[in-house]
Amino acid sequence: MARDVIVACDFPTREETLAFLDKFTGRKPFVKIGMELFYAEGPQIVREIKARGHRIFLDLKLHDIPNTVGRAMAVLSRLDVDICNLHASGTIAMMEAALRGLTRPDGTRPLLIAVTQLTSTDQQRMEDELMIHAPIDQVVLHYAQNARTAGLDGVVCSPLESGKVHEACGEGFLTVTPGVRFAEGEKGDQKRVTTPAQARELGSDYIVVGRPITASPDPVAAYERCLREFLGE
Repeated sequence: MARDVIVACDFPTREETLAFLDKFTGRKPFVKIGMELFYAEGPQIVREIKARGHRIFLDLKLHDIPNTVGRAMAVLSRLDVDICNLHASGTIAMMEAALRGLTRPDGTRPLLIAVTQLTSTDQQRMEDELMIHAPIDQVVLHYAQNARTAGLDGVVCSPLESGKVHEACGEGFLTVTPGVRFAEGEKGDQKRVTTPAQARELGSDYIVVGRPITASPDPVAAYERCLREFLGE
C-alpha cells in the first residue's frame, strides 16, 4: 500500500472542519476524524467529508468488552470509512470480536488497526502510572504481535517503532504513526516524535499530522511540504 499523509482534523465543529477542507482545491488529503469532531457532530460529518472525496481514518480508539466492541464496530461498518481503530490493550479476544463486527455481510470492511502505546506515553509514565515495567519498545512489539494474531491490518505506533514492527509482523502489516513534527516545530504533548523525513526512513506507512498543518498560517503549503518530506517527492 502506498504511503500517505493523514491530516488530523481535530476541530470542534462541522463549520471549522469544512472551512479548513475548503482550502484544499487540488489534492484532497486523507483525513482523520477523531473523538472531538465525531462526538460533536456524529456520523453525518463522516458522510459529508466522504462525499467530498476524502479518504477517512475514523479514530475512535474503542476499548471495552469484546461483545460491546464487536457491536459498536458493526454500527461503524455502515459508514464508508477507510480505517478504524481500537486499543490493543483490550486483548486479542476484543480485537477478534471487533474484526467480526466490522466485516460486512458481503465480506468487505475498512482496515482495522490497533493502538499500541500512545505517543504521549513515555517509559516513566508507563511504569509509574500504568505499572507496565517492560521496555516500551518491547510492549509496542508485543501488542503489535497480538494485533496480527487477531487478524488486524496494522497498528498505531510511534515512527521510532515502525521498523521493528515491520520486522516482527511483516512488511505488509501497516504502521500508522502520529507524533510527527517539522524539524523547527513544537512537540506539544507528544513525547516520541520525529520529522516526516525521519518517519519515512524509519519505515512508517502513514503519518498522522495535526497541528503542524491545521494550525499553520498556510495549511495547504504545510501539507504539501509534509508530502514532499515524507514521500521524498
